[in-house]
Amino acid sequence: MTHAVPAGQSTRGTAQIETIAVNRYARFRSTAITIVNLSVFFLIWELVARAELINALFFPRASAMFEAIYTGFADGTIWPELSHSISNFLIGLAISIAIGIPVGLLMGASKVADLILSPYVWAMASLPRVALIPLLILIMGFDNSMQLTIIVLSAVFPIMVNCMAGVKTVDPSLLRAGRVFGTSRLQTYSKIIFPFTLPFVISGVNQGIARGLVGMLIGELLGGGGNGLGFLLDRAGDQFDAPMLYAVLILLAIMSVGLIQSMRWLEQRAAPWRDTSRA
Repeated sequence: MTHAVPAGQSTRGTAQIETIAVNRYARFRSTAITIVNLSVFFLIWELVARAELINALFFPRASAMFEAIYTGFADGTIWPELSHSISNFLIGLAISIAIGIPVGLLMGASKVADLILSPYVWAMASLPRVALIPLLILIMGFDNSMQLTIIVLSAVFPIMVNCMAGVKTVDPSLLRAGRVFGTSRLQTYSKIIFPFTLPFVISGVNQGIARGLVGMLIGELLGGGGNGLGFLLDRAGDQFDAPMLYAVLILLAIMSVGLIQSMRWLEQRAAPWRDTSRA
């Protein structure tokens, strides 16, 4: 005996299949466009370099750059420096997030905390990090702790400022509705303020990633530690090794884009109501 499928269930099933198909097509299209875009970019790079429109000392072939990456990983030149930079950066970013988000939320919610802390936060946020290197070297010496400190000082303040701004822009009607329904202070923060502020938090972390990478390079270039991608970049410049220099720049770009894309993925999971993948 056959049973007829209700029309409503059939329609919902068809809609779900169409949605899955559309999402898969969108992901495939984005991936395909990225691959074609990068392929064309490196092809043009290779052709321009082969035509020697620019001195090869300053603009090597893309193939030479990829060869430098392969050789650098094969002979152990790149990996120790890359792992040092990644571990340092992730530790510094984690410390920045652990400090920046709570302090920023506190400054946004409390006028007293804002009045006390905002002069120092804004002063440090606008201070060039390069100016701190001599002082940090004087205090900490040429140590890994100096590199970690400059990463934290570079990344923490954008996170703090964005979190503070996010709390200050919470819709007052949401807070009034929460009070009407008898929410406690903890519930107000967890159910109203933090979800509303989450896009600002993600934006602050993204800015912290960019600033933290700059701080990481500054610390490795000027800190004299003799390790990290900044050291490898400096050594390649001193040796006029253009392929290795461009290889390090490409690795830094991949590192930055990978971290930003990870934050976008996290935002999609934590705040699914925000469509960050719209074409």
